[in-house]
Amino acid sequence: MGKSKIQNEREVLRWFEEGRTYEWMVRTYRQKYNIETTISMWGNFRRRRGLDRRITWDDELIPWKIKPEHNHDYPILMLRKEARRRAGFPLPDGVDGEVDAWLRGMQRDGTVLHYDPTAKKGWCYVPRRSGVDTDIIRKPTRPTGKRKST
Repeated sequence: MGKSKIQNEREVLRWFEEGRTYEWMVRTYRQKYNIETTISMWGNFRRRRGLDRRITWDDELIPWKIKPEHNHDYPILMLRKEARRRAGFPLPDGVDGEVDAWLRGMQRDGTVLHYDPTAKKGWCYVPRRSGVDTDIIRKPTRPTGKRKST
């Protein structure tokens, strides 16, 4: 095994505690140490140190199997951030406000998020049904496929 690119393990552990994203760590290492790292390197570090997973699964908030072409769209990114927040995980600076603004927009417009994997765009906002749509999504009436459990 080659020499580790980690310059200060305590610093990196603090970043994990602060909820820093892998993307942030890659950028910071490039800027601070002029060292190129990868997202998978940070994930492997987390796993080797026995740190908690960074992904939060919330089957109530994200009940669909998301198609690859829709997996990085704004609505699913917001749902994942909200799922992390609901699970009590910290969000990076500024992200709470971004999620709050997204939720306020749906509240203001009286909409919920709907996912249709057969539609080209996949995501759309639909009118909230009183007494039926009790959260921020339109729950699917039929399964959209098994989600992978990672």
